[in-house]
Amino acid sequence: LAFSDNKTIDEIKQSLASFHKICCAASDGGPIARLDLASRFRWLTSTRSTIVQTSKVHPGFCEDPAVTLLRLHNQLVL
Repeated sequence: LAFSDNKTIDEIKQSLASFHKICCAASDGGPIARLDLASRFRWLTSTRSTIVQTSKVHPGFCEDPAVTLLRLHNQLVL
């Protein structure tokens, strides 16, 4: 992979599936998935060295959501 030569596509897919299970509080998502919503959010968005990393949390307050979304996309994705 362009961003990591020591991880396979299957490992990344597995990490994304785990991330999804935790988000959805799936019964097979492990102990983190059984936490309350706020605790799961904090766990998923914490800064740490893992395969799946989220960007900094943005509270969503803005004057123009479309302009803000475009700015964040340009700043954080492109």
